[in-house]
Order: sequence, then C-alpha cells, then structure tokens
Amino acid sequence: MPIGLFLAGAAALSLTACSGTSNDAPSKPSASKPASDKPTPTDPTETAKRDAIATYQSYWKEMEKLYADRSGKSANLKGYAASAALENAESDAKRAHDRNRIHIGQVSVGSPTVTKLDMKGKVPNATLSSCLDISRWQVVDATTKKPVTLPSNRLTKYVIVTTVERWPDGWRVIRDEPQNKSC
Repeated sequence: MPIGLFLAGAAALSLTACSGTSNDAPSKPSASKPASDKPTPTDPTETAKRDAIATYQSYWKEMEKLYADRSGKSANLKGYAASAALENAESDAKRAHDRNRIHIGQVSVGSPTVTKLDMKGKVPNATLSSCLDISRWQVVDATTKKPVTLPSNRLTKYVIVTTVERWPDGWRVIRDEPQNKSC
C-alpha cells in the first residue's frame, strides 16, 4: 500500500473520529440554534422599533380594560399613553360609561409596522401603521350586558396611524389616528 494512500485514509478516519459522528452510533443533538431561529436584534434601531410596537400593543390591552370598567380604575393607560392619546381615550371612555355602556371582548392590532423612526431628535419618536380590528370588541349596556345597536356601515377593521415617543420612563402613545380606510 502506498504511503500517501495510507496517510489520506488515516487522516479521514481521524477527522471522522473527532467529529463525533459514526455510522454505528446515533448522532447527538446539536447545541446550536436551528437556522430558522432569528437572533435577538442588538441594533438600537431594531430594538427601538420592537419596543415602540410592544408599547402600542400593550396600550390596546389597557384600552380594553379602560372601556370595560365603568370606574376606569382597572386600567393603567398612563403607563402606555400620554398627551392627546391619553386625554382622548379617557374622555371617550367616560362618555361611553356615562351612557351606561361598556366595551367587552378583544381588540386586535394587525401587522403593526414602524413607518418612520427619529431617534436623533430631542424626543425620540416613531410613527406606526397597523390594521385595528375591533370586530370582537362589543359595545354593551353596562347593566344588562345586551349589545347596543350600532350603525351597520361602521368600519370594524381599519388602518390606524399612531405616533409614539420615547420618554425617560419608556415609550408612550401620544396620538392615535384612524384613517377611515378599511384593511
């Protein structure tokens, strides 16, 4: 047997032995993440976008609580909204509650996307666009829990543009503007 062929065979055998794979033994699962897992973004821009969207989604969870509770005390909207968005939400919910109406069910924020991001200004801010689905958020009489009759032509899935700002204690929704356009 020529020495070159012997060395090539020995080298191949030693590589196989070091890799831990063998035809006789089952392979061990890899400790690395599967290729389909996306790494956690460390880019400050991507982090800001993700945090702005998360704040907006939490804002709507608190809106659900605000409108469902006639006292308005179960919601922590101030933790997610400020300025015009907070004032408008609180006054609109109060108006509904004063008419003995509450909203039950769920709001869905579909496809929230950051369309503009300014992290260099005095107050960092972002503009988001999403499809707000209120079709499962029902207006009912607070006493009887019976549905209130609403206009049949009202939009229940519509585009909404939102402005959020990053304040010292976190992102806050400051403006939430329905676009009167279905999605």
